[in-house]
Amino acid sequence: MEKLVFRFENGQRKLAGATQLVGVVSSGNLEVLVQVADLQNACEIEINTAAMGFGAIWQAVMHDFNQRWQLADASIAINDMGATPAVVSLRLDQAIEACLEQAP
Repeated sequence: MEKLVFRFENGQRKLAGATQLVGVVSSGNLEVLVQVADLQNACEIEINTAAMGFGAIWQAVMHDFNQRWQLADASIAINDMGATPAVVSLRLDQAIEACLEQAP
C-alpha cells in the first residue's frame, strides 16, 4: 500500500458538518470519507492505495478536484483498490454533493 497526502490551503467552501462515506473498497473501486475538521480553511486529502507509483496522476486528479470545489476545513480519506481517475473524480464529487444535500 502507498500513502499519499495532499493539502490545499485557502479554501472558500465550508461543508455543513455532515460526514459522508461513499463507494466500496473492492477490486477496481474505492471509498471516500469526507469529514469536517478545523484545518484553518484548508482541505486535506489522505489516500491509501494498492496501486503503487501513480503519485503524479493522483496529484493531478486532486488538483482538479480542488479547483472544482475549493473546500475549507474538510478532511478526506480515500481507500483505493485501483480505481481509474474518472472513478476517483466521480466518487469525490458524489461525496461532496451528498454533504451539500444534507446541509440545513
